[in-house]
Amino acid sequence: MTEPLMILVAGPYRSGTDDDPGRIAANHRRIQAACLDLFRAGHLAVNGEDLALPLASLAGSRTVGDAAFDEMFHPMGRRLVARCDGVLRLPGPSAGSDEMVALAEARGAPVWTSVDEIPAAR
Repeated sequence: MTEPLMILVAGPYRSGTDDDPGRIAANHRRIQAACLDLFRAGHLAVNGEDLALPLASLAGSRTVGDAAFDEMFHPMGRRLVARCDGVLRLPGPSAGSDEMVALAEARGAPVWTSVDEIPAAR
């Protein structure tokens, strides 16, 4: 067991979806499900989507990939990864997730590829 960690969950959001809302929603649910698993293991799991999307909407975003979306989406992930104890990288191609992994590794933070690799918190 370990102390509770704040872990950024990074995985495909738009990648491979052709911006289809249903496929994006399915990717988002996978990210949120991993957050739930980490929470149940005693950690604080965060994802950029759940923080960036409401702000993008307030900033005037009307569609995925518009200027307000781009202003918030990856910059939120970059700010989060700078403060997190590590990153859980979910499977699937994702340039944004790969960037979060590179940023974590650059500061010496661990990167996991499965919830099972992360010890439960006390």
